[in-house]
Amino acid sequence: MLKEYIKIFKVESICCNMDNFAKKVYFYCKKVPRGKVTTYGMIASCLGKPMSSRAVGGALNKNPHAPEVPCHRVVGFDGSLVGFASGVKERERMLREEGVEVVGGKVDLERYGFSLNR
Repeated sequence: MLKEYIKIFKVESICCNMDNFAKKVYFYCKKVPRGKVTTYGMIASCLGKPMSSRAVGGALNKNPHAPEVPCHRVVGFDGSLVGFASGVKERERMLREEGVEVVGGKVDLERYGFSLNR
């Protein structure tokens, strides 16, 4: 419990220096559990900006505190492992390590998708 508090405190204190949009993106990204993924569009919708999936990607591309904010768990609308600051192969490795199956550069959203609208 203490470790989790320290992680959250570390991320929240770093987030104080970011713009509000990025803070909100990171907030939703942190909700995606290990072994699951969500999409850029899902986060954009949660922010009330459903047409802003590219902006979500831009904020995640500048994520200064991965893996506390697990941006590798955010994929394209069809499960594609699109753009990742450390490279798509690294994203695939990280997801596989969490038990997520990647086939042909895609994740099955029916099986591994996590809805943030719970």
